[in-house]
Amino acid sequence: MWQFEQAVTGLADACLEMGTPVTGGNVSFYNQTGEVAIHPTPVIGVLGVIQNVERRTPMAWGLDGEFVYVLGTTRDELAGSEWAHAIHNHLGGLPPVLDLNAEMTLAEILVAGSREGFFSAAHDVSEGGIAQTTAEMAMRSGIGVRLDVPAGLDAFTFLWSESATRAVVVVPQNQNDAFLTLCQSKSFPVTKIGSVDSSIKSIELTGVFGETISLAIDELRVISEETLPRLFG
Repeated sequence: MWQFEQAVTGLADACLEMGTPVTGGNVSFYNQTGEVAIHPTPVIGVLGVIQNVERRTPMAWGLDGEFVYVLGTTRDELAGSEWAHAIHNHLGGLPPVLDLNAEMTLAEILVAGSREGFFSAAHDVSEGGIAQTTAEMAMRSGIGVRLDVPAGLDAFTFLWSESATRAVVVVPQNQNDAFLTLCQSKSFPVTKIGSVDSSIKSIELTGVFGETISLAIDELRVISEETLPRLFG
């Protein structure tokens, strides 16, 4: 119960600080199997309004040569991550650091960039880290991308860290300078991690312990889509 109370208190503090209305929610203390309880995770609903839905920013990148950036700082924060759970079956440690002021700044950049047409695609970085984010974007578009592990980060941290306050955005070349100027005006960290390459149908990742790895988009899609059919027969 203490864990649940703390989770709800944290959500309330963040919503009050950011002026975010909660339109609904749900939680059950009885969703468990045998003696194994579920994690104390409340589900909330929020509502946003886009003035012109035709100008919404999609998740799928499209044009060859567009630059791929990550907004925000990637730290060595793997505790409680999907990587820790899937690979080590471990849940524990210190959660990622949360800076609500930085969250507000990120939101301002995303809104301004969308309105100004700086982004051809965007996606949040959360569960599964940048690896999951870029895989989902590639599967949605069907177009390949070349990524590089940034200097100063090891491959595991770059791919699987679940540091908060991050997003992957795709920027057309003719909007690149204006986008970087926007980030600079907000003093917000931004790192180029690659570019779209329509000549390939894979994610090509350079800098993984001195090697380049290739992940075919079709194979990623099969892995993603076969889970439920496999579990339920």
